[in-house]
Amino acid sequence: MNNREATLMAKHAGFRRVFFNMGLSLRTQMYSEGKFSYSKVINEVKKVLTDRVKKQPEFAWMNQLSGRVYQNALIDLKDAFSKYRSGKSGHPTFASRRNKQSFIVDASNGKVVLSAGNTIKIPTLKTFRLHEPLECSFFSQTFTLSKEGSHWFVSFCVNVERLPIQQLQDSIGIDVGVKVFAAFSNNQVFDAPKPLIASATTKLAILQRQASKQVKGSNNQRKTYNKISLIHSRISAQRKDFLHKLTTYWAKTFKLIKIEELKVKGMMANHKLAEAICDLWFYEFKHQLTYKCQMYGARKSANRPTVS
Repeated sequence: MNNREATLMAKHAGFRRVFFNMGLSLRTQMYSEGKFSYSKVINEVKKVLTDRVKKQPEFAWMNQLSGRVYQNALIDLKDAFSKYRSGKSGHPTFASRRNKQSFIVDASNGKVVLSAGNTIKIPTLKTFRLHEPLECSFFSQTFTLSKEGSHWFVSFCVNVERLPIQQLQDSIGIDVGVKVFAAFSNNQVFDAPKPLIASATTKLAILQRQASKQVKGSNNQRKTYNKISLIHSRISAQRKDFLHKLTTYWAKTFKLIKIEELKVKGMMANHKLAEAICDLWFYEFKHQLTYKCQMYGARKSANRPTVS
C-alpha cells in the first residue's frame, strides 16, 4: 500500500471515529434529558448527524469519503448500546486515536464478486493490491478494514457449506488453569506459549517512555506508536494462533467436551492472576471453543472434569 492509499484509509478510520463519538455524545445527552424513548434515540442521532452536522462547512471533508462508513459507525453504536443494555458489555466509550484504527464499508445494493488474483475492489472505495492473493473468486457484501502496526488488513465473510466432521473419540474432560493451560482427563497436558517474554515487555516499556517524551501528535510520535502497535499485534497473533489450533483440534476430535466453567471475572480481581489471565486470553478461548463446537457438531458441557 502506498502513502496515498494509507492516507485514504486513515481518513476513513478518522471519519468513523468522529461520527461514532458524535453519535455517542448526542445519544447520551438526549437519553439523559428524557426527550426520546430509547428506541427513537439512535434514529434521532442519525438524523442530526446526517441532516445537520455533515452540512456544516467545517465538516465538508466528510462528503469526500464513503458514506457507508458513518452508516456502519451508527450501526456499531446501536449494537454497543444493545450489548450494554443486555449486560453483555460495559457502557460504550469514546473512540481514541490510540485505539485500533478500523472502519466498515458495504455494498448497499447486495453482494459483489471478488475475483481471484492480487487485487481486491472494495465497494465505495477503490481497488487495492493484496499482499496475499485471493486463491478463488468470492461473493461478499460487508468489508472491515483495520490497521495493525503500519499495515492495513481487509476481512470479509462468505457463505460456504462446511463438510461434516466425524469425531473419532467420544468425550474428554478438560481442566483449564494458569500454570498449565489445559490438562486432559487422559493425563495429556497443553502448555500455552508465553508471548509476553522479557525482551518484548522491555521493548514495549522503552517505546512507551519514548512516546511520552515526544511532541504530541508529531510524526515521530506516530512512528513510535506504530512500532508499539506492531509488537502488540504480533503478541495477539501468537495468542490467536495457539487458541485456534487448540480449539479446532478439540472440536474435531471429541464428540463431547467436559470443561470447567471459568470464573474469569473473579479471577481478574486477583491482581496476581490478572496479568497471566490476560496473557492466556481466557475470554477468547471460551468464545472460540463455543462456536467451533457448534460448527463441527461437538457438544460442550460446563461440568467440572474428573482428572484421572
